[in-house]
Amino acid sequence: MIRRPKGRMKSTFVLSLLALFFQPAFAQARFNGAKAYEYAKSFAAIGPRWPTGPGHVKAEAFIRSHFKQDQLEEDTFTANTTIGPVALHNFIVRFPGKKDGIIVLSTHYETNYPLRDINFVGANDGAATTGLLMAIADQLRGKKLDGYSVWLVFFDGEEAFEHWSASDSTYGSRHLAAKWGGDGTLGKIKAFILADMIGDKDLDIQRETNSTGWLVDLVRQAAKKLGDERYFFQTDEPVEDDHLPFVKRGVPSIDIIDLDYGPNNSYHHTAQDTMDKVSARSLSIVGDVFLETIRLINQR
Repeated sequence: MIRRPKGRMKSTFVLSLLALFFQPAFAQARFNGAKAYEYAKSFAAIGPRWPTGPGHVKAEAFIRSHFKQDQLEEDTFTANTTIGPVALHNFIVRFPGKKDGIIVLSTHYETNYPLRDINFVGANDGAATTGLLMAIADQLRGKKLDGYSVWLVFFDGEEAFEHWSASDSTYGSRHLAAKWGGDGTLGKIKAFILADMIGDKDLDIQRETNSTGWLVDLVRQAAKKLGDERYFFQTDEPVEDDHLPFVKRGVPSIDIIDLDYGPNNSYHHTAQDTMDKVSARSLSIVGDVFLETIRLINQR
């Protein structure tokens, strides 16, 4: 048996008590990745969520129910898609802050219309990030934020209805960027952060080259502080995604995305995109980095 010196045990115990007593009130709680995973699992259990389908209606109801106690706005509009006019629904959840300005955290929640016949549930591609934002909301709810207001945006119509192009994709984000450009909201946004496909067990988030440089640096700084820098920005790649309508309008924006999903990206947009491929740990890593990035933006 190895004995610990009594004096050392006593001093360690005293130091531990002092550390607990003097722990700063602003110490940040770690993100609950397990809770985010459970939200994602429930959302994916709805099944395919392609616009005009029954699962899409259930997905809308799921979001409304989850945020019924919050400041929830439903942004309903008709998109002129390649299959004709389609009613789409963005959801915006507002958590007010003390500083004048807005940080937007966003995702898309629907699944791919062309894949409507293969039971594509989009566990990583839509459900994981929906669960991520829902769990972030749990940590924002019920208090006046010290920094900027945080708005959570759930975009509809990110996926193409036929073939991806500038006009057949990102319907919800293009609509909302234009709407906010018209009413002055864009000028109040300090940072726009998009999450897409970040539940992968083998987490490897690329540096998206259209993203704003200082936001990339802040995310990298947050990841390094948390000891998670190996999961971020080891490679560079341009990605067309829901951040581009905001980038084009001069809003500081970043896309946090892991496009390498499965061996040789073999799970992306297939029936294999199921919850067994999603990791609560990956959600924890990204959630912690998001919360730390918010703190760093508030310090700028």
